[in-house]
Amino acid sequence: MALFILLSVTSAETVQVREALVQFMEKLAPGKNPGENWGWNMSSDPCIDAWKGISCDKSMQFVKKIVLDQLNFTGVLDAASVCSAKNLAVLSLSNNNVSGMLSDEVSNCTRLTHLYLHGNNFSGNLPGSLSRLSNLKRLVLSDNGFSGGIPDISRVSGLLTFLAQNNQFNGVIPKFEFSNLEEFNVSNNNLSGSIPDVEGRFNASSFLGNPGLCGKPLPNTCPPPPPVAEKKGSSSKMYLMYLGYALIGLILVCLIALKVIRKNKRKGKKEIAKKGLQTDATKDKIISSTSSESKRGGNISEYSITSVESGMGSSSLVVLSSPVFNGLKFEDLLRSPAELIGRGRHGSLYKVTLNRGVTLVVKRIRDWDISRDDFKKRVHRIDQVKHPNVMPIIAYYCSSQEQLVVYEFQQNGSLFRLLHGSENGHLFDWGSRLSVTARIAEALAFMHEGLQGDGIAHGNLKSSNILLNNGMEPCISEYGLSVVNNQDSSFLAPNDSFQENTTPVNNMSNAFKADVFGLGILLLELLTGKLVQNNGFDLGRWVNSAIREEWTVEVFDKTLIAEGASEERMVNLLQIALKCINSSPEERPSMREVSVIINSIKEYEEKSLSSEA
Repeated sequence: MALFILLSVTSAETVQVREALVQFMEKLAPGKNPGENWGWNMSSDPCIDAWKGISCDKSMQFVKKIVLDQLNFTGVLDAASVCSAKNLAVLSLSNNNVSGMLSDEVSNCTRLTHLYLHGNNFSGNLPGSLSRLSNLKRLVLSDNGFSGGIPDISRVSGLLTFLAQNNQFNGVIPKFEFSNLEEFNVSNNNLSGSIPDVEGRFNASSFLGNPGLCGKPLPNTCPPPPPVAEKKGSSSKMYLMYLGYALIGLILVCLIALKVIRKNKRKGKKEIAKKGLQTDATKDKIISSTSSESKRGGNISEYSITSVESGMGSSSLVVLSSPVFNGLKFEDLLRSPAELIGRGRHGSLYKVTLNRGVTLVVKRIRDWDISRDDFKKRVHRIDQVKHPNVMPIIAYYCSSQEQLVVYEFQQNGSLFRLLHGSENGHLFDWGSRLSVTARIAEALAFMHEGLQGDGIAHGNLKSSNILLNNGMEPCISEYGLSVVNNQDSSFLAPNDSFQENTTPVNNMSNAFKADVFGLGILLLELLTGKLVQNNGFDLGRWVNSAIREEWTVEVFDKTLIAEGASEERMVNLLQIALKCINSSPEERPSMREVSVIINSIKEYEEKSLSSEA
């Protein structure tokens, strides 16, 4: 009972949230002074004193719904302020006279499931940040003055309603998950182009009033693309003649420039030869030092990698199915500025910026006893099993003594930095953590099923190997670039004495069970907010100890408790984490079983939010 009282006191909406909500109302209803009759002032509480339009959770601690329809508001929507209420699930301002733009800060309402803004005077473009509202179910924007293109919100996989009729949207209709939508209407706008396949779910009334639209379900078919007209007449001939002269002149200039460049290169090579190919330790070039360090006492910079065999690479860089990087060569990596951004027991990680401004990440693998042929087969097999939440390998290089693997750089960093460093100011609440967990488990289950026969598991699953793309979705990196050893520490697991399990690893299935163990530690890291040390054993020991003392609630991250996250769902996720780190690999569930359970927890959470709304 004392614990419940403590949680209630520490979980109430803060003074800062109340100040933000008051500011939201002041901007929404300028000059009306709603604090007199409606609450909405600093001397009262939005839940206990029942501010007008506000509904709270069952414990009367957190604002869940704000419904302020038909109140003749003439101000603007201050999304940054209203989204300070982190548990807000429903925001409705329908049929007022609210004007201005919908700002990017609306994405701060990370638990928002329903957004109703129809019947107002909103204008301007919709923010692209709407795609980050992963819990959104209903989005109603009709009867406003919104313009510009409709942003791509296909990543909002649970969207059920999108109503945007009677606005001024233009451009094409973006991709939607029409198979999931229950309501869809973009009629009476300025949209153009071909209507995407709506899978027979919506009729012409959803698209009428857009003169530029064509295709089913509208009666007018889309015209074929116009043929390219041939240019005729003397003026065209003169134009081509002058163009030919210009091209000849350009070719001559290029030939002269090329001759000068080659001359300078030969001079530079002679100077390098005189210096004995010494590298300055402050240079940011990628040059391999695997065997050079052993031969010369480690004089080569850790920031450089040149081929250990000849200085130019006896094997060429192999670019996989990535048309953007076709033509990328091993020499491009050698010449490009590089920065060492990580070093671990499996190798080093470099951030490389090509001369065309593209940024890549190069993983240099060391101490891996694998043949060239086996490495190539492994990389190509991984490339064949693709999942949107697994980082694709762009290219690789393999010699007799080293391996390099190239990925695209992800500027939003890793899950580790998001969880422990509040990177980029992104909120990492319970809903976001549960969503990330579900995506990671599903991606790993997919990869395990596709690569089971090849025995290729991830081998080194941890939060620093989970990167975040531009949409803040998780991307698993370095899949399959580690091989489990005979007594790999991944098979250690928390038990009563928390000692090492030295069961030999002698079959393929144990490699996949090691990934399950790694996911279990990752779940504990997300639930507790604590750093993983000693391969997760300290964290597992501490969690087990707390559970034995019946202090289960004490293991959870205090920020999750403060936001009012469901203790029931957190305990459910904790239970699956403990199954994953069972000391016996055979007793651990498969990754598919883990994925199914986590997704059921996520679905239950979403249904709970919808019912409360």
